[in-house]
Amino acid sequence: MLVLALDTATPAVTAGVVELTADRAPRLLAERVTVNPKAHGELLTPHLREALAEAGHALADLDAIVCGSGPGPFTGLRVGLVTAAALGQALNRPVYPVPTPDAIALDALALPGAAGKALLVATDARRKEVYWAAYDAAGRRTAGPHVDRPADLAPKLPAVAVATGEGAELYADVLGLPVVGARYPSPASLVAAAAGELLAGARPAALTPLYLRRPDAVEPVGRKRVTKT
Repeated sequence: MLVLALDTATPAVTAGVVELTADRAPRLLAERVTVNPKAHGELLTPHLREALAEAGHALADLDAIVCGSGPGPFTGLRVGLVTAAALGQALNRPVYPVPTPDAIALDALALPGAAGKALLVATDARRKEVYWAAYDAAGRRTAGPHVDRPADLAPKLPAVAVATGEGAELYADVLGLPVVGARYPSPASLVAAAAGELLAGARPAALTPLYLRRPDAVEPVGRKRVTKT
């Protein structure tokens, strides 16, 4: 299978083309990743087109699309999900959502410092908070995803040995865990997280963003009164 992987749930604008077969791990053919939290809308489509061109394929060659479903900031996260949904509809291809921490966990567990250990994935949620999820040594999620202040995590966490993600780096002194360097999800890990569904041809879950909290912007509750003098 030829799979397009997208993620905009973190500051990294991620697009990649991945080959998936039943007898080996997902193989990355090409990727474009730029860390810029303000450029998801501008960069995602050029990134996916460039990755496809480097891989020697066109959009019509794709068998499926995988997209990180968050949690993440509202604006950035919507860019990836809307792009994936539009491509899926235009190409008549299935689109599989993947919780972004699941992919980061798979990347981290491939590193020497985390292999065989229970893991915390924490990404930056701004407002001095983190989006977090916990995983066992096999990469199975055991808690989350949730959003909390780092200092409030300890009583909520299952036993973990290491942490990863941008949030884990930012608040390493508060979390008190050794940190391994998987800050953002890779295209191959996004596909690996959905590999069972992809290979089985399963019907994708709803493409629902994991926001976890209300937006900063709210509708006005009253009209401003204007008086004449």
